[in-house]
Amino acid sequence: WQDQKNIADKAVLTDWIARYKDVGVSQALLLAGGVAQPVGDFATSMQLLESGLFGGFDRLHVAGHPEGNKDIDKDGDAVIMQALAWKQAFANTSDAKFAIATQFCFEADPVIAWANKLAEAGISMPIHIGIAGPAKLQTLIKFAIACGVGPSLRVLQKRAMDVTKLLLPYEPTEVAGALAAHKAATPGFNIE
Repeated sequence: WQDQKNIADKAVLTDWIARYKDVGVSQALLLAGGVAQPVGDFATSMQLLESGLFGGFDRLHVAGHPEGNKDIDKDGDAVIMQALAWKQAFANTSDAKFAIATQFCFEADPVIAWANKLAEAGISMPIHIGIAGPAKLQTLIKFAIACGVGPSLRVLQKRAMDVTKLLLPYEPTEVAGALAAHKAATPGFNIE
């Protein structure tokens, strides 16, 4: 899906959605992106949802930030939490299934704490965690920095300090295993 800050107007959005539907696309990921100044009419993913053009989609994904997002919230996560609460209220009135798709992470504990915080705030959309697949460590570090991955990047940096592990590809076994174990031990945990 395209970053909505690059959508010129509702007519362009209508055309893009029609093209996607014509080829069988039934899910969309709506992101605000990192563009400081929108080039068109849409500055937030909430405006995309309010456009009314996503009727007929089976599932709509919105962004989640387990480690925060400095582009949105410089000091904390108040704006992100408010946006997720708005999206939850919107999801409650929609025919589409909603889910939160997160940026990729390298540690389970911050993700678990964040998911619990959402549940305590009444945000019940299922969460799909971004997990980086096997990759060269140097490539993954560069990509993580470019994507603004937060504090869990230290897991990769620590691994890079160990020369014996530097040549081996990163595999998400530890983070995926810890999330799976927590899910199995915690009925109702909101990570899907």
